[in-house]
Amino acid sequence: MTAFTRRTLVKGAAAAGVLTGSGLTDWARAWAQASPFKPEAGATLNLLRWRRFVEAEDAQFNKMVAAFTQATGCKVNVSSESFDDVQPKASVAANTGTGPDLIWSLYSVPHLFPQKCLEVTDVADYLGKKYGGWVPLAEAYGKSGGKWISIPVAVNGGYINYRISQVKAAGFNEIPQDTKGFLELCKALKAKGTPSGFPLGRATGDGNAFAHWLLWSHGAAQVDENEKITINSPETRAALRYAKELWDTFIPGTAAWNDSNNNRAFLSGEISLTANGISIYAAAKASQDAKQREIAADMDHAFWPIGPIGKPAEIQLAFPMFGMTYSRYPNACKAFMAFILEAENFNPWLEAAQGYLTHLLNAYDNNPVWTADPKAKVFRESAKRSFPAGYKGPINEKAATAIADFIVVDLFANHCTGKEDVEGAIRVAERQLRRIYR
Repeated sequence: MTAFTRRTLVKGAAAAGVLTGSGLTDWARAWAQASPFKPEAGATLNLLRWRRFVEAEDAQFNKMVAAFTQATGCKVNVSSESFDDVQPKASVAANTGTGPDLIWSLYSVPHLFPQKCLEVTDVADYLGKKYGGWVPLAEAYGKSGGKWISIPVAVNGGYINYRISQVKAAGFNEIPQDTKGFLELCKALKAKGTPSGFPLGRATGDGNAFAHWLLWSHGAAQVDENEKITINSPETRAALRYAKELWDTFIPGTAAWNDSNNNRAFLSGEISLTANGISIYAAAKASQDAKQREIAADMDHAFWPIGPIGKPAEIQLAFPMFGMTYSRYPNACKAFMAFILEAENFNPWLEAAQGYLTHLLNAYDNNPVWTADPKAKVFRESAKRSFPAGYKGPINEKAATAIADFIVVDLFANHCTGKEDVEGAIRVAERQLRRIYR
């Protein structure tokens, strides 16, 4: 029988490379015998997940699912939806008491209905003890009322994606590390006819990432630690003014962009700089099109610039998985969540994602994906640099509602597109927040 300790993880790439095919199945069967989490007899799970952006990640995930079924006898039916459709479907399931047993969602979705989520403190404690503890962001997203209601499986790190040659042609050897220098770079890129572009449509991943960075990097926030609304502040005004200057350098049409538009614009050569996960690079590098591979060779990634706050101020897209209390198979839900985060599964899955997904268990800092390609290195830090949704306030149903309603995204979109002046944009956001934080 396999000894399941952190020693297995230290083997890193060896474990990732060996446990394929029958090897993975044999390990999974041994795991099922040793694991404290046992599926109910005859259990079948329905899992709803977000739709993949990196094909190899999806393929590796399906291998994990197949191994779990072979080892435990519990079939797992996986369905996927776009980022924007996961939260509405999860809310319907919670309200009706019927639907998927497991939901692999985004940001703070389980905090919209924490009482409907299966408690998984035992799973979180098991994994944390075995794999070097959770990063603080995991506890922020995973816990409600002192207990774990979800297991934050991964974070999709989103950082600056740029064309090296075009940034150099604009007079910069690297991406400036401060917001002032970053604005100058974007102005220079526009002047060269190679503009940047960031989504200000209701893009769940990229739109939220851009808008929250704008707000938080200037020291502004929706609420304070006591949930007092603080959006009407000098810091928010400064963020809006900066955003408008930046917006004026963008390619037209970004107010209507969703989470795939900036990928397409970058790979078509329409823009030279955006913010995204590593999926643009991964797609270009794996393409059969020589022009796409040329783009990959000319790409690199950089951290979000630091604003007046003087430290990293980013929101990264967390992917928490949670079981529903209405499920007939709560033990199977727990077993599956524990299974996919074991090193023998999680290491090769991280590698297959090629940096698109980042861990929240400290031991996975050692995964080879972070050193095999220097262009992936910044993504390793995303879970450690991210503020949680709802910052500076706690993650709860109110914070989850605010991000689900795109209040921060709309704040900047209303001003940048000319729909509202600075004061008008703040009044709209403040009015929306008052309906939530009451």
